[in-house]
Amino acid sequence: MIGRHESVRSAHFAFTDRWGGVSAAPYAELNLGGAVGDDPGAVRVNRELAAKSLGLDPARVVWMNQVHGADAKVVDAPWGDHPVPEADAVVTARRGLALAVLTADCVPVLLADPVAGVAAAAHAGRPGLVAGVVPAAVRAMTELGADPARILARTGPAVCGRCYEVPKGMRADVAAVEPAAHAETSWGTPAVDVAGGVHAQLERLGVRDRERSQVCTLESHDHFSYRRDRSTGRLAGYVWLD
Repeated sequence: MIGRHESVRSAHFAFTDRWGGVSAAPYAELNLGGAVGDDPGAVRVNRELAAKSLGLDPARVVWMNQVHGADAKVVDAPWGDHPVPEADAVVTARRGLALAVLTADCVPVLLADPVAGVAAAAHAGRPGLVAGVVPAAVRAMTELGADPARILARTGPAVCGRCYEVPKGMRADVAAVEPAAHAETSWGTPAVDVAGGVHAQLERLGVRDRERSQVCTLESHDHFSYRRDRSTGRLAGYVWLD
């Protein structure tokens, strides 16, 4: 259920795999995405199971309506009865409030400054990398008192540069914005390394404490992959501060 959970100086980072939930195929089992065609009741149960396994109150988890953009929303409470807004990053200075990001090949980016008590979760696919969603998240964190030199960054399972094949022109367009994302597949065709690009952006922003998951979602059948399966569920990354 929880593929990885790390605690560092009051900051918590967790990433799910696809197992331990109640969704039926093709969303089996722990689909946490509410907009992929799965039964809403199953998604609700899955979110409760995942949150409780982390010791979280499911009602205190903030989700996003992700649109592959660069909008970062500052939050201090769950959305409650209000519609979940469009955003690809959420940022908070409220300790104990968990932030969640959904992915199925894109890069889930979790950030925390334990000293300032500021955390962020960002959804970085190819469009978000180019648009600058990660710099937007870090800027929003610094406006709340975070220091990039103190920020801890963790990126979760995502399609790797050896598998993310794209047209040559698309690779050129991405690399023009972020050269570190230029890649080649294991079979010798143009590719994009989104996680590599994310980490390059974080490096330039002054974020030094970074870790990158080595799991490629397309290669791992323990994880959902949109590029592999099309109709599939969504993984989640969670970040919060004690």
